[in-house]
Amino acid sequence: MEIIPYCHIEETELDEMWSYVQNKKNQRWLWLAIDHNTRRIVAFAFGRRIQAVFKKLRKLLKPFDIRRYYSDAFLCYCKLLPKKQHTVGKSNTQRIERKNLTLRTRIKRLARKTICFSKCQKMHDIVIGLVINILDFGLVFGDYFHAFCT
Repeated sequence: MEIIPYCHIEETELDEMWSYVQNKKNQRWLWLAIDHNTRRIVAFAFGRRIQAVFKKLRKLLKPFDIRRYYSDAFLCYCKLLPKKQHTVGKSNTQRIERKNLTLRTRIKRLARKTICFSKCQKMHDIVIGLVINILDFGLVFGDYFHAFCT
């Protein structure tokens, strides 16, 4: 297993994914950033669908010196990303939409219609964060490696 503490990323795709804790009124959003070329998750953040959470994600992206951002037309992106570095549209966000679908399939807490949901916000974030770390970064804890990661 190779962990690279820093790398330069030319382009990244940004998106957010809806889920909930206990009931659908208690929304919880997973904000994702993936490398446009390698399709690997670069950073993620949990929270509401507001600018403050996007700012938290953007702070995580700062060390990567990203030159180009691709996203949908969500107002947070248009307001907070430099216009010269930001491209809005579906043609360059296909990879992150595919990543969202894969995560929805593998993590039932992210599925829109499911009987599997989190009762606690803290556990919701921990479980989803651990699965992302295992799937995308190959991080293994102890001698255990989950079957769907092979």
